[in-house]
Amino acid sequence: MKRFLTRLIIVAAIVGCNSEEIVEVRYLASPVHTNYIYSFDEQTKVLAVADTLVRGAQLNAVVNGTKKIDDKLYMAVKVGRERYYAAVESLVADPRAVVQESAVFVRTPASIISDVATSKVGGNAAKGEQLAVIGYDSIDAAGRVNRYMVRQGSVEGYIYAKYTVFDREQSLLRYKAEQYDKVHKAVKNPFGGGEAIGCDFYPTERVVFENNKMPEACYSLYLNISPSVIGNIEAYIDFAKQTKINTFVIDIKDNECPGYKAEAMKLYSPTNYARAGSTKEAMYAKAVRRLHEEGFYVVGRITCFKDSYLVKDHPEVAITEKATGKPFKHNKAYWPSPYDRKVWQFNVELAKEAVRKFGFNEINFDYVRFPDRMTKVEQLIDYHNKYDESKVQAIQRFVQYACDEIHAVGAYVSIDVFGEAANPGYTTAYGQYWPAISNIADVICGMPYPDHFSNGYYGIKKPWNHPYEILNAWGERVQGRQAVTPTPAVVRTWVQAYNVMRHVDRNGIKYDAENVEKEIRGLYDAGLLGGYTTWHSGSNLEKYKAQKGAFMIDYLAEKKAK
Repeated sequence: MKRFLTRLIIVAAIVGCNSEEIVEVRYLASPVHTNYIYSFDEQTKVLAVADTLVRGAQLNAVVNGTKKIDDKLYMAVKVGRERYYAAVESLVADPRAVVQESAVFVRTPASIISDVATSKVGGNAAKGEQLAVIGYDSIDAAGRVNRYMVRQGSVEGYIYAKYTVFDREQSLLRYKAEQYDKVHKAVKNPFGGGEAIGCDFYPTERVVFENNKMPEACYSLYLNISPSVIGNIEAYIDFAKQTKINTFVIDIKDNECPGYKAEAMKLYSPTNYARAGSTKEAMYAKAVRRLHEEGFYVVGRITCFKDSYLVKDHPEVAITEKATGKPFKHNKAYWPSPYDRKVWQFNVELAKEAVRKFGFNEINFDYVRFPDRMTKVEQLIDYHNKYDESKVQAIQRFVQYACDEIHAVGAYVSIDVFGEAANPGYTTAYGQYWPAISNIADVICGMPYPDHFSNGYYGIKKPWNHPYEILNAWGERVQGRQAVTPTPAVVRTWVQAYNVMRHVDRNGIKYDAENVEKEIRGLYDAGLLGGYTTWHSGSNLEKYKAQKGAFMIDYLAEKKAK
């Protein structure tokens, strides 16, 4: 047993004295993660801290062996052959009573989950807010609570303990403010996306699932939900096995293009359910099963905040026109508001169901943003911002919520962001701030398609015709964003696998094996080693075969060999 130098000099009085000891099991309780047991010297009358134990530790308590010390009762406990003492209020008969905190303070703004089974969000806990503790779900081997059950006004629900502390002053602190605050305060907000400093940058403890290993570098092919694609999975497997491809990304829900008839769709969005393929569930089950049998890592892709069918079912969750109150149509689609927690719940429940039903290793969320190109109409629409959040705060908090809920079912989470999000100096108009997302997500997936860059971007003339140069320049800027992120995500980038769009340049290059390889080498030479995913909306196998040379290379192994 460890002994502390500090000792308490006391006068002890025997409270109970029976000829036979009555020994009962008790559990060590505490309002923090640990508590003390003490040694008592009968000769010197000295009580000293003997050891620190985690709460929940099972002890053999001598219930008729108590001492009163300065008006405080201590009960004898036996550890092996040794006899120690613990404060009476720290010994409980019910193992569920070992958590004694009555309140916690919010260090990182987080969702309060009112229904754990369905990930329903009951409220948002603000930084510095005090929450009354009324229960908890579980504690780990270190005595730490997983989630507290708390009361916030009339709302009762669960908040992850990792977002709370026991002291108000500590809850108001920002993570390494002297290092990071100056960085994020310097970021400008010219487009209304929100102040970067309003996001949270406390480190995220990275999860590693024992039975779900993410490849160090994911070399990924994208597959859409067409029966000619996902229903032809054997042909894609045969092709991939001839290359270094180790990952497939399969659509679960795209805007107005739902995959199989998911129960989450039936419950939250009947139109998505009705429009989903009636025979596709079996197709998904076979595809994911066969991919796993062949050793591939499988990612399910879900678009979040661009979903016309969800808006049709629930217009109350939509971004609306102030003048009419009707859902606002942007880029030929209706957009649920990223501020609305019911929208969060639908997409996360859909993700959890896909993981449970098919065994997806990871969920990839796309359209994790507000609509873009909105500056001219911003004052004419209503986002229904219930919690008075900035756009960057809402997006970061959705990512936090999604990761927590999906990690609980054993899968990783990747988040797609525009290539623009890598640019330094400002937050984007649509709420994607790279460090805020990267600090939480398992994987961050930029979409720097060369034909999306304007002529002269980064000083490169017709960047779409220079795939290596534009991706390398972009990758260097990503490294700058990662460097100001306390716990940066893996970077796995979407690469252009389609030819330059004709409206960009009728004479633009074809994205054949050579040019796809140039993209990927540009990323790897910039130090982005987490892999790539092909973006070709048609998922055409013949197109992939024409690009085969780019998929034959183990880029990470080459880098390690240098």
